[in-house]
Amino acid sequence: MSNIYLPWNASKAKLRDAENARKNRVEIVKALSHGQVSRRELVKWGLVTAGGIIAPIGGLSPFVKSARADGGTISGIPTGAPPSPLFGAKAFDQPMLRLEVLKPTKANCIDDPTGGKNMIVQSGVSGLTGSDAERLACQDPMNVDPLLGGGTGPCEGRPPGEDWAHQSWTQFEPKVTYDVTQMGAQKNTNRDGYYLQNDVEFKFHRNMPAQGPDAMWTFNGTVPPKLVLGRYGESILFRHLNGLPADVTKNGGFGRHTISTHEHNGHHGAENDGFTGAFFYPGQYYDYHWPIVHAGFGTINTDGNDLRAGSPADGGGITKCPGDWQETMSTHWFHDHMFSFTAQNVYKGNAAMFNIYSSLDRGAEDIDDKVNFRLPSGQASVTGKSWGNLDYDVNLMLADKAFDPNGQLYFDIFNLDGFLGDVMTVNATYKPFFEVEARQYRFRILNASVSRFFKVALCDSNGTAKPMIQIGNDGNLLPNAVQLTELDEQGIAERYDIVIDFSRYQPGQKLYMVNLCEHKDGTKPNADLRLADALAGNSGDPCVGRFLEFRVVPLKPGTTDKSVPVVDKMPLIPNPDLSKIPVVRERTFEFGRGSGQDGLPWTIKVDGGQSFNADYTRLSAYPQQGTREIWHLKNGGGGWDHPIHIHFEEGQILARNGSLSNVPLAERGRKDVYRLHPSGDVTITMQFREFAGMYMEHCHNTQHEDNAMLVRWDIDGKGLAPIPAPNPSPQGTKSPIPTIKGPTA
Repeated sequence: MSNIYLPWNASKAKLRDAENARKNRVEIVKALSHGQVSRRELVKWGLVTAGGIIAPIGGLSPFVKSARADGGTISGIPTGAPPSPLFGAKAFDQPMLRLEVLKPTKANCIDDPTGGKNMIVQSGVSGLTGSDAERLACQDPMNVDPLLGGGTGPCEGRPPGEDWAHQSWTQFEPKVTYDVTQMGAQKNTNRDGYYLQNDVEFKFHRNMPAQGPDAMWTFNGTVPPKLVLGRYGESILFRHLNGLPADVTKNGGFGRHTISTHEHNGHHGAENDGFTGAFFYPGQYYDYHWPIVHAGFGTINTDGNDLRAGSPADGGGITKCPGDWQETMSTHWFHDHMFSFTAQNVYKGNAAMFNIYSSLDRGAEDIDDKVNFRLPSGQASVTGKSWGNLDYDVNLMLADKAFDPNGQLYFDIFNLDGFLGDVMTVNATYKPFFEVEARQYRFRILNASVSRFFKVALCDSNGTAKPMIQIGNDGNLLPNAVQLTELDEQGIAERYDIVIDFSRYQPGQKLYMVNLCEHKDGTKPNADLRLADALAGNSGDPCVGRFLEFRVVPLKPGTTDKSVPVVDKMPLIPNPDLSKIPVVRERTFEFGRGSGQDGLPWTIKVDGGQSFNADYTRLSAYPQQGTREIWHLKNGGGGWDHPIHIHFEEGQILARNGSLSNVPLAERGRKDVYRLHPSGDVTITMQFREFAGMYMEHCHNTQHEDNAMLVRWDIDGKGLAPIPAPNPSPQGTKSPIPTIKGPTA
């Protein structure tokens, strides 16, 4: 039996008690999220324990038997809510939404979206014009909403001055611009004839109620979730406008209206990384510069003559780019990183995907130039697009959700071990179906959950396991393709790129993606089930089992997949050889549980020092630009599982629990998220090149990150580090907070 949600056959009394407890907790959550009370006050009043957990009080706590999601029959920390209502929604009776591709514009002129002055010639810094003005944050004044204190403040939330100026701006000046607004849920009327042929209401299923503007906050306020297409050699300026309510209480009970956008895991300056303390307010925007460059561009292939490091040109050729082709990236995503509110804001919808195209992975399967891998995507001869075709290249955002009795998104911030939903969604659609032609497809799978792990298998309608070919792990293609019938556990924020060959099946057949990973609470997976057990429906975890149905249909007339090579065991991108690069330092980061200085449960210990909660003014590691280090990641206990994300650079896993033999083939490529199993350890190696400033390392179970398993580390170079921590306000950045250098940094 699960201790996540009450079972379908729970008694009316148990359902009533659990719903009353949920409502009472919602009031506390609102008061906390609105800033009316602090965590310390809740502890003082006896409503919350010193460890940050709801106190065992009847009518309030999920620990009390009458209000427990599992009826109090087994131990653990339940969500403490009744099952989410589905309003008659059925599995596999509605089509899956494809991600909506955002449209770029040329970056010839970048204007102030507030209707004020031209950013290029009016930067707010005396004597600056042209591109140098763009490089710095725009400080032109605008009126600030009275709910945010009134007066005037800068239109851009990026801190002013050289510390937060765009690095390598002149070298990689933007060629395209994306303008997006974070806002509340609304109907999508942006029809483009392919992805959105009709208006799309903000519903997870047509039978379910539409989400209100306080319940969901997404890019442009709509579903489907968004997708950016980028390519090497074409730098992007991503202008993110904060259109959320100035009234902090207009949040549906959870979420914070200040945001910071992390492009996960771009090779760019720290000012564009979405640092957790560099947030901005409603009415402001932030210009993120995503140069889309290969790591090593300053020292490797500097003339760009290695075409494997190139970019797909519009005419079908290759544009030269500097850098190491073995650092080519493919599948990214971007999401909120607001300090202490990442879980809530991402869960509310601040998450999107980002496909990066290269000469190796250009998204045009019929261009055979002896460089292009010709992975399943689409044909330039049919579409007229020489890169970025999506006909057979499909992004899948997996996430579990929960809903209140009115069908609005529900979240309980007091599940500090991790929040688990009981409704499985793909691309913001409840258990959809997807029609596939009888040919090869590529799927880019993102675990976009807050705390849930997945383990994906493929089967036919008889429950027989079927093969998949894994070609990528996180943002990177593997050294070699790997054939599997079930993928490894997929931690939060990990991306697995796979190929499925549907030509093996006849039109009319159905296949299913199945989740084998069972949870009982948010700390870690409880078990990885056998396929037959997951399909049997006996698990108490409602997100175990089939979640996506494939319906095989004939090939479209005039199309073929003969241009796609056999992907099985195909050589892709080898790891860079680091054997000749000296290791200048080794560091150890231990992720543990215990009350830190702020009374929160999750801590990190650096190099055997004191366990600390998150504090972005504290510098915990200080690697030097242009060096290589070895980092040891250690799990301090057996009762939890941490997917650890290290910003900026991809690393290579050297060992799990002391041995490379413990690292599966599908995990031996470059990575940016490292699953740290209970009581386990991972040894990785990283480089620190080209850019500098403040970055982060944290658990991507975002409830752990927010409470408070995160450390700041800086790259020392170009005079940028260590710099004072940002101190934003609507009226402009206050005096920066001095950085405290830790004893082992």
